[in-house]
Amino acid sequence: MLIRIDARRLTDAAGLHATLSEVLGFPAGYGKNLDALVDCLTHLDDPKAGMTKVHVLPGQVALLVIDHLTGKSAKEAAQVTALLDAVAFVNWRRLEKGQPPVLAVAYDHG
Repeated sequence: MLIRIDARRLTDAAGLHATLSEVLGFPAGYGKNLDALVDCLTHLDDPKAGMTKVHVLPGQVALLVIDHLTGKSAKEAAQVTALLDAVAFVNWRRLEKGQPPVLAVAYDHG
């Protein structure tokens, strides 16, 4: 599964959370913080958890593609770093529970 987000929207934490919530379909009560983000992403392969509207099959990995990444903005870089840290923590958390990773990240500088 390919999930695309636009780096031009990652100007601050609110932009990061709004973009991911929109693309992944987080629940209405999504906390718009990194803990809530990790919780939602951890359950990408568990539709019954109700944490996202986008799902992968158990054992599959979703590829999160960050489009239009310029690397020229400190604000953009801070949000991308926060996202990468969240993805790394999600995969570590799952590995600790004996579950496979569920996310990978790629960049599209176009």
